[in-house]
Amino acid sequence: MSTVPALEAVSADSGFRRTEIERRPVGPRDVEIEIDYAGICHSDIHTVRDEWGGARYPVTPGHEIVGRVRSVGEEVEGLAAGDVVGVGCFVDSCGRCEQCTAGLEQFCAEGVVATYNTPLPDGTTTRGGYSGAIVVDEHFVLRVPEALDPARAAPLLCAGITTYAPLKRWGAGPGRKVAVLGMGGLGHVAVKIAAAMGAEVTVLSQSLSKQEDGLAFGATDYFATKDPATFEDNRGRFDLILNTVSADLSVEDYLSLLGVNGVLCSVGLPTEPYSVRPGALVGPQRVLTGSMVGGIPEHREMLEFCAEHGVEAEVELIGAEDVDAAYDRVVASDVRYRFVIDVTRGLG
Repeated sequence: MSTVPALEAVSADSGFRRTEIERRPVGPRDVEIEIDYAGICHSDIHTVRDEWGGARYPVTPGHEIVGRVRSVGEEVEGLAAGDVVGVGCFVDSCGRCEQCTAGLEQFCAEGVVATYNTPLPDGTTTRGGYSGAIVVDEHFVLRVPEALDPARAAPLLCAGITTYAPLKRWGAGPGRKVAVLGMGGLGHVAVKIAAAMGAEVTVLSQSLSKQEDGLAFGATDYFATKDPATFEDNRGRFDLILNTVSADLSVEDYLSLLGVNGVLCSVGLPTEPYSVRPGALVGPQRVLTGSMVGGIPEHREMLEFCAEHGVEAEVELIGAEDVDAAYDRVVASDVRYRFVIDVTRGLG
């Protein structure tokens, strides 16, 4: 076992404290990673504050991890000390079931092991990237291309794959009209990726306050959803709407913006159920669906795509002492667009 510095929350309202946590010994197929950067995802906040239920305290969150290989097990091939690598939302799966062998580890029949807050057979719980180092099975370690800035690449391990996977699945590309609902941590990356795929991209946001950014990221149009004219002027326009927000919405209003065979795909997790009359789907053959990250092969593909097209997250670097304040600012939508913890500041 090794001991590393970390941040932990001990209750829903405790805030973070600095502590020391144990990491397992490096096994034959393991990679030990010295963490440089850890992105703050809104799901970190939901978990730490037990807003979804099921938090297992103490919690050390973080599943947007980039760092450098410190050591590797004797059976590891292709990775060596000093390599820049990343770890995303999960760190293990059974590796045997139909989903795992198809490269869809997130749907493992035995249950995927999340990077944090998952109970382990030895009675411990996984601890994430708000820490100095982590030990991960080589299969779940992702090489970060040299073309990507490590700090700006960290959010790609969640925000990137969460938006890349459904955009690819539902055919975002030349000749397709894609709307991104929300221009936050997920949405701004979605705009960049969809534009890089060649789609005609429109942003749908509560207000026009981020319009200049949205157009700079590759959107050609930007509309405020607070304006009723947005729904009249864009009725039946889009082939795909990617909903990146977790707010409770009038889903039928957004379905009306889709053309025949249009798709509304949600990656956010609102607290209330959707209410949709079948007629809003049946007549125009619309699809209402969702998406959950991607498998390890698709993570690798996404990183290579982002490196090729210069897609990185817009980030604000903070130190470990700033995380509590950053959580409050995320909830208040006061960040453009993703906080990333420089782990060397306060935990290094």
